[in-house]
Amino acid sequence: MSVHATLSPPGASPRSRARLVPLVLALLAALLAVAVPAAAPAHAAVPDRWGFAYLDNPTPPPGYVPDTSRQWGSWTSPAANPVKVDQAATGVYVVHFPLIGGAGGIAHATAVNRTGTWCQILGWGTAGTGLDVKVACFNPAGAPANSPFTVLFTSSSGTPSAPGGDHGYLYSLPSGSLVTQYNSAGGANLSSHGSTGIWKAWLPGLGSTTEVGDVQVTAVDSAQGARCKVSGWYPSSTGQTFLVACFNAANAPYDTAWTLSYSVKRAVHGPAFPPKSFGYLWYNGAVPAGTNFNSVGGSNTFSAGVPSAVLMPGVAVPSDHAQVTAYGSGPGWCHLALPWTRSSGTVKLSPLCFNPGGAPVLAPFLLAYTSAF
Repeated sequence: MSVHATLSPPGASPRSRARLVPLVLALLAALLAVAVPAAAPAHAAVPDRWGFAYLDNPTPPPGYVPDTSRQWGSWTSPAANPVKVDQAATGVYVVHFPLIGGAGGIAHATAVNRTGTWCQILGWGTAGTGLDVKVACFNPAGAPANSPFTVLFTSSSGTPSAPGGDHGYLYSLPSGSLVTQYNSAGGANLSSHGSTGIWKAWLPGLGSTTEVGDVQVTAVDSAQGARCKVSGWYPSSTGQTFLVACFNAANAPYDTAWTLSYSVKRAVHGPAFPPKSFGYLWYNGAVPAGTNFNSVGGSNTFSAGVPSAVLMPGVAVPSDHAQVTAYGSGPGWCHLALPWTRSSGTVKLSPLCFNPGGAPVLAPFLLAYTSAF
């Protein structure tokens, strides 16, 4: 099995590595290998390969098939070839996506709980004909902890196969060097490292002069618990600049690898129409019009609370998926309080944020929802 993620990223200190639970280290050594991805061929499709799933059982038995109404992918006959999940240790999971093995792409993960346990990506890579994504979850104290979570993998090349909208992503090492990237306008995305735990991501040719679309960010780290978020968004006529901030479990700025994806009038994994049913919403104290989108023209609504409630009418079609990212400069984080629900075509999502001490609070977040169809 080969894994294209950098699973022991540069910049991780010996002291931080020593904090890993020995059992997790031993299991990861057996599960994870490092490889650098080759450039993907231009297939003129967006995306080429993708899959998503929701692990509904935080202590799954071997070969567990998670909620079939919340998993799907681009492989042949997804209903007959389900995603499976194995648990490697406390808080450590291997998600097996069938028949989409290959280089490139990015992964995101979002925890689903009320306790403040967050989830991150350890790495991903080809396993036979499939693709394995490794996910780790940590409680607010930084100890490995079991949790339900959503997980997404997507890989794109070429130009969009359906007109309209924008999509781009990048996978950055702590140094700012890119492992892989994609830009539907054909530009070259960039990442530059600033002070500890701060990066600037540049996606040329995408977006608008005001904030439009959705952004998702996930930490990628096999050395210790890490969280990443969007800490700033600077739109322009030539592209989008995002500040990414990452922290360790002690809430200190931390240099880690991370993934970022950006979509405008496209689903979080890149395609547009199909799926016909998707939406996104950014809450930053208000809900900017360009970041509140419903693919069937419905009016998404936001109700502030702890957790908050987001209703997206007309788009609730299983199989479906959701991701959440925190927004702001501090070390707080956000995810989903519980699985989304569907009623008469409306999906209800419950984003929940936490302050650095792990207490639930109302705070800014970015939320993306999509169906497979």
